[in-house]
Amino acid sequence: MKSYLKGFCTAVLFITIICCSSCSKEKAESFCEAGAVKLEAKDYSGAIADFNKAIELNPKLAEAYYNRGLAEDELKDYEAAIADDTKAVEINPQLPYAYYNRGNAKRDLKDYKGAIADYTKAIGLNPKHTEAYCNRSLVEFHLKDYASAIADLTKTIELNPNDATNYYNLGKVKLDGVKDFSGAITDNTKAIALNPQYALAYNNRGIAKGNLNDFVGAIADYTKTINLDPKYADAFCNRGTAKSYLKDFTGAVDDFTKAIELNPKLENAYDGRGFAKCNQQDFSGALADFNKAIELNPDDAYAQTNRIIAEMNMRARNK
Repeated sequence: MKSYLKGFCTAVLFITIICCSSCSKEKAESFCEAGAVKLEAKDYSGAIADFNKAIELNPKLAEAYYNRGLAEDELKDYEAAIADDTKAVEINPQLPYAYYNRGNAKRDLKDYKGAIADYTKAIGLNPKHTEAYCNRSLVEFHLKDYASAIADLTKTIELNPNDATNYYNLGKVKLDGVKDFSGAITDNTKAIALNPQYALAYNNRGIAKGNLNDFVGAIADYTKTINLDPKYADAFCNRGTAKSYLKDFTGAVDDFTKAIELNPKLENAYDGRGFAKCNQQDFSGALADFNKAIELNPDDAYAQTNRIIAEMNMRARNK
């Protein structure tokens, strides 16, 4: 009889432990779900508090670490995000988005090689992970590995052909990286076809056209950019440059002046306006602009050279 009762008590104790363990896991998942809702609502501190509770209840819940890492990344606590993503993949090595998010945090800490390694791991686990291809391409572009960046963006477009941003990014690599201006025009044209309100794509297509000496086409694209984004200082500056090439120096001065009004620290606008003023024989005004450009960037060789020319012209006029 005693033996029976002892066995019975042991069984009850065992069942109680299992039930409590199951209860803790369910509560952990509830906190994790609540944290995910707060994360979506951009209540990052509140989300972290919920994920903390989930982890306290179930230290093996990989999703809680992963989601907490997302919130920490949004709060720019990149070291903490890396630690949590690392814990998530220790628990579950098959979480591609944990590697992806850790790659993002490493990128933000300028650990570019580490970021590429994590994006590559994410792609290995999920070969259709478009975000990983895209972000890996951006890091490769930063490292001037243009061939790899183009390959990754091409793959991104293959996986998601209706995202205008992918074509814009590919066009940017061709424009700024390999100087394939015709290719850049093609890619930005595709981006615009998908998103006719894409101001940056019009601007970059204008730059590519300017590099191919199509200044009329460039001006049309810059004008469209400005219509879409009237506060885009660079577009005014770029249009001013194109007008200078067409010897419309009055129009150029107006555009450079507007660019400076929008961004008083835009060095190129002072350079461009100074050049246009020189061609209007306004050497005093040109000198002031070149001085300002040099003040903003003492290594501005263009402004230094043209300041000398403006000074020489002023002296010649005063003789």
